[in-house]
Parts: sequence; C-alpha cells; structure tokens
Amino acid sequence: MTFYQELQLSSTGSKQLIRNTTDKKEKRRHILIYNFKVYLVMAFCVAVVTLYSKITGNDNSVVGVTVLLAVLVLRQADFGIRTSHGLLSIAGIFCILIAGPRLSNMVSPVPAFFVNAISILLLMILGCHNVIMYNHSTFVLGYLLLQGYDVTGGMYVRRVEGLLVGMILCMIIFYKNQKNRPYRRTFPDLFREFDVHSARSRWYIRLALIASSAMLFMSLAGLPRAMWAGIACMSVCLPFPEDGLERAGKRAAFNIVGCLLFAGLYLLLPQSFYPYIGMIGGIGVGYSAGYAWQTAFNTFGALSIASGLFGMPYAVALRIGANVFSAVYTVVCSKGLGLAFTAISAYTGSTETE
Repeated sequence: MTFYQELQLSSTGSKQLIRNTTDKKEKRRHILIYNFKVYLVMAFCVAVVTLYSKITGNDNSVVGVTVLLAVLVLRQADFGIRTSHGLLSIAGIFCILIAGPRLSNMVSPVPAFFVNAISILLLMILGCHNVIMYNHSTFVLGYLLLQGYDVTGGMYVRRVEGLLVGMILCMIIFYKNQKNRPYRRTFPDLFREFDVHSARSRWYIRLALIASSAMLFMSLAGLPRAMWAGIACMSVCLPFPEDGLERAGKRAAFNIVGCLLFAGLYLLLPQSFYPYIGMIGGIGVGYSAGYAWQTAFNTFGALSIASGLFGMPYAVALRIGANVFSAVYTVVCSKGLGLAFTAISAYTGSTETE
C-alpha cells in the first residue's frame, strides 16, 4: 500500500492495518503515517475554516465547517442518481442551507418547527437517496449548525456568498470524481420514489419530525443551543429504529464522559489555553475509530464556544441535559412513530417496502 493510499484510510482502517502488520519496521511506518494523517487533516480543517472566517467574518466560521464537511463527503459519496442530476441535488441542498436556518430564526418556535421539519425532510430526500452513503449526517448537521449560529444583516449577505462559493466548489469536485457513475435514476426520481410505506421514506419523516420537535421543546423552555438537541437526535435516529437503542446509550454516556474531560481540562489549564481545547478535541476525534469516543471528543469544540458565552458549569450542564434528553426522546419517538406507521399500513392495506 502506497503512502497516498494509507492517507485515504479511515481511522478504523489505519488501526486495523497497524494491528495486522507483523513486521516491526512496517508497523512503525504505518504508525507514523497514521499520526501524520491525523495532524494533516486537523491542519487542513483549521486552515479552511480560518480562511472562510477571514473572508466571510468570524461569525461565519460555521460556513467554513459546513462547506468543508460537504467537500470531504462529496469527494467519495454520490446521491444514487445520474451525476449530472446530482448537481441539481447539490444546488437544492445549498439553497435550503441558505434560506432554511435564517427563516427559522425569524419566526417564533412553533412556526420554526415547521420550517425546520420541512427543510430537514427536503435535505434527506435530496441528499440521502443512496442510504448506504449516509450523506444526511453531513447536510443536516450543516443545516443545524447554521441554524444555531445565526447571523443577520451584512453578515448574512456574506454567509450567502460563502455558501454559494462552497456550492460551486462542491459541484466541481463532485462531478470530477463521480462523473463515471452508471446510475439510471434521475433527479425527479428522488421525489417520485418518496413513499410513506417505504422504510427509507419513513426514516426521512422520523428524523425530520424528531429532530425538529426536540429543538422546539428546548426553544419553548427558553434554553439556548437548541441545535444540540437536533444534532443528538439526528445522530441517534438511524434508518433501522432497533439500531438506535445502542447508539442512544453511547450518545448519552459518552457525552457525559466528554463533558467531564472538558471540565477537567478547563479547570487544569490556564485561561490562555482555553481556545485550544476545541483543537484538542479535533485531534481526539482523528484518533477515534468508534462512535463512542468520537462523540466524547466532539463535545470539546461545542463547549469551548458555549463556555465563553454561558460559563463552563452551565454549558456542561446544558450539553449533558440536551444530549441525554435527545437520546431518550429519539428512542421513544421512533417507537411511537413506528407503531403509527404500522397502523397506517394496516388501515390502508399496504406493506412496508425498501
């Protein structure tokens, strides 16, 4: 395996390669490449987000994160339709990212619920027809981040400009890498194949309703960072509801672990090091092959920002509360919606399809 090929491996793939290598010299080589990759990715991410922040403003750093995640996914993933038609999906996704978050912040919580639910449902339809690609986690996450870190006025104009540039970049990379895909499905098929009796469409509906309603409840309770609830619900709401129970347990438990680790660093490190705790979390994510520890280290970045706004104790309590609530809420709602879908199928005489 070449140096470049090893750089393309996931953390799981790199760790398996290191574990399966018996030659000590080769093992050391693989370990060095793995460490180099972690810090290279971290440096690249910091550079992209910093560049976007300088161009569009510090309040729009989340745009850099959203575009970066989209680029990394679209290098390898597709939409399950013809590549040329996939460009329409990218355009639709970015239009939603531009309009949906801003609109939901312009209205009261109840209308915002409908804006969020419709926007997330459309993102699922446009971006996750090929379920195995798991594209929704990128696009819905981007939507929720933009919704949570909202801007207005001139900063919003710069946000739109940044997202449009990101859209064009994603289109170029997507078409270059995916142009030889032999799909026959077209863009209209994404909507034509939406069917409340199919497992895929039911997953779309479950995720949209659960994430949006969890955010609604946090907003009605007057709690900040409602997006944390939406992100947690998205993470736990899997295509097959029975798989979500284990994910919910890990989400709740390792968010607590991550919050405790963050609190420890916050108390031990001098204040001048606080801005780098998020970076430490990013490095931890790079070394984590499994969902559990990725969840733990992902708390660092979110808490670094929230602690500066609300204070560390409140930020940690809010983070734990939002994630534990959302994990349990998603499991309960998935079960309830599953029973509702079964009742609908029985009433209409239809059966669930793929």
